[in-house]
Amino acid sequence: MSARTDSDESNTTKARPRTRTRLTRLTTEQVLATALEIVDREGVDALSMRRLAQALDRDAMSVYRYAENKAALLDGVVELVLRELVIDPDAQDWTQELRLLAHRYRDLALAHPNVVPLLVTRPLATPLGLRPLGTLRPLEDFLELLIRAGFSPPNALRSYRLFFGFLQGHILDELQELIEDPDESEDLLRLGLHRLPRSKFPRLRSLASELADYDGAQLLDEGLDVTIGGLETLFQTTTSATGT
Repeated sequence: MSARTDSDESNTTKARPRTRTRLTRLTTEQVLATALEIVDREGVDALSMRRLAQALDRDAMSVYRYAENKAALLDGVVELVLRELVIDPDAQDWTQELRLLAHRYRDLALAHPNVVPLLVTRPLATPLGLRPLGTLRPLEDFLELLIRAGFSPPNALRSYRLFFGFLQGHILDELQELIEDPDESEDLLRLGLHRLPRSKFPRLRSLASELADYDGAQLLDEGLDVTIGGLETLFQTTTSATGT
């Protein structure tokens, strides 16, 4: 038997078929989580099917198995974030639960500031029955909480609209960029208010210190006092009408 030569070894190696690396199968959860990471890091405008495919190390067409277009992808991102928003419909004190809910929502918004515009605008772009089910869970649980507390169903829905109208407005206001020069110690200069003509904006310029000293959590609580106070009046209207 003749000895194998280096040439034989080389030919044998060349003859072996190459094995392709098998890509693990993606899940919708993985795709949406990656999309959320892109939005968190780079903003909504940076998210595209091609950019997402690149982040997932897949070809662009494969992403369409999980979302038919960018609009569906954005709805999925909103659903993913809202899954973290917990409302306890069994809570004994509905006013306390709404306060906790408001701060949970604020925490989510501060963790995902680039998603906040989507939380506010995506529901407006999608009919109620066509939205991802996860985005409707907060609404369902909110209604359940208030109806169990004694609100009539119409007043529970009205309360939801009033409450989230205030809450989303507060969050959008808090996330506004107020500071022009964070290293500047003078409030008027930090906020860029020195650019405003003194004769035309005297009140605004005089409130530079108050504008710079923004405490989002405290202002949220103050707004909740007013909002929940109004809902309590609505609740009393319900109970008076039903005689309970």
